[in-house]
Amino acid sequence: MSTFAKRERLLLADLLETTGPEAPTLCEGWQTRDLAAHVVVRERRPDAAGGSLIKQLAPRLQKVMDEYTEKPYEELIQLIRTGPPRFSPFQLKQIDEAANTVEFYVHTEDVRRAQPDWTPRELDPVFQEALWSRLERTARLLGRGVPTGLVLRRPDGQTAVAHRGAPVVTATGEPSELLLFAFGRQSAAKVDLEGDENTIAKLRESKQLGI
Repeated sequence: MSTFAKRERLLLADLLETTGPEAPTLCEGWQTRDLAAHVVVRERRPDAAGGSLIKQLAPRLQKVMDEYTEKPYEELIQLIRTGPPRFSPFQLKQIDEAANTVEFYVHTEDVRRAQPDWTPRELDPVFQEALWSRLERTARLLGRGVPTGLVLRRPDGQTAVAHRGAPVVTATGEPSELLLFAFGRQSAAKVDLEGDENTIAKLRESKQLGI
């Protein structure tokens, strides 16, 4: 496994263990047990995981999710810690890095930031650059459905266009915060929004950010 993906995987597993199975998350309608089941199904049940993107597979995904949420919570956490099965493509370092670094970072923050006493993590510059690199490549996919123009801007001035259009809202923050914002965690992401007040309100109310 890659360094970042493995680190975020273990952080997520530890956090899920600490908070217990019934803690809130930023994922609407999900407690920590549901989120843990989602992570395991995504890695271990590719026959069902596609239901998150393909409507025809959604009933199968829900059925498998229901099966996994009924498993002992400790078993789900252990499956997350040990990682994908032997012949999974996620065992390949390049795929693990590309697919899991952001996945585990976002879900770790989904748990952390849903708790009343959370504080921002101090992330090292190398990890911030890794997150920015992924955000640059996926910004237009994440922002494809938003009702306004949207530009993501780092404090140093680097930008990524999430959605072309007018009027434009510019979200400024560290790469990690911009990533959370672009993945639909607007209420928890530490970003500054610039633009017309009505346009900003329209963006905040939108459910179209993220995949």
